[in-house]
Amino acid sequence: MKKENYQLILEKTLKQVEAFNGRPKLLLHSCCAPCSSYVLEYLSSRFDITVFYYNPNIAPHDEFLFRAQEQQKLIEAMPFRHPVSFLLGEYDAESFFTLAKGLENEPEGGPRCKACYHLRLHKTAEEAKNKGFDYFTTTLSISPHKDAQALNQLGKQLSEEYNIPYLFSDFKKRNGFRRSCELSEIYGLYRQDYCGCPYSKLEAALRNQAGFIPTDEI
Repeated sequence: MKKENYQLILEKTLKQVEAFNGRPKLLLHSCCAPCSSYVLEYLSSRFDITVFYYNPNIAPHDEFLFRAQEQQKLIEAMPFRHPVSFLLGEYDAESFFTLAKGLENEPEGGPRCKACYHLRLHKTAEEAKNKGFDYFTTTLSISPHKDAQALNQLGKQLSEEYNIPYLFSDFKKRNGFRRSCELSEIYGLYRQDYCGCPYSKLEAALRNQAGFIPTDEI
């Protein structure tokens, strides 16, 4: 299957958005403050954004709460042309561990992660539909470890299911991941080296032992 350039698709969409009066309402699923930093910088002049922090994969609960606090701290600290809102999702860890059963040893980016994408984006689409948003999307594609093709294909499916546009994107492009690292330093954000679930934490520890350093995808 041919890979789509979702950054180019995003740029075309943004031109269409700019051609209309007013600003569409975007529900932006965020996994953490560092990943959202560049996305907010990039999109906040074009949309009325609500950051939806829905991440039942993060464990333990204290880690979930701390990342949520960091997300709120960033929203309060960053200068935006238009206000950005915050919406805290339910912490339903049992949902994640149920879907991960039997997939515990899968590598990051494999079937467990794709099931987790679905869990979080499904809830985001549902919230966006119920609350009258014009678009929904996720910050997840900013990570070099996340499959942007799979994320956007899932977004398309959910867009059709809920009849609400998905904002196609690959936020790691155009140095997005690198800029998120810079913004994390500027705002003193807690930047973790794993997605959040206990399985990704173990895999990150093994990567660190091997001396692997994530890089941006150009």
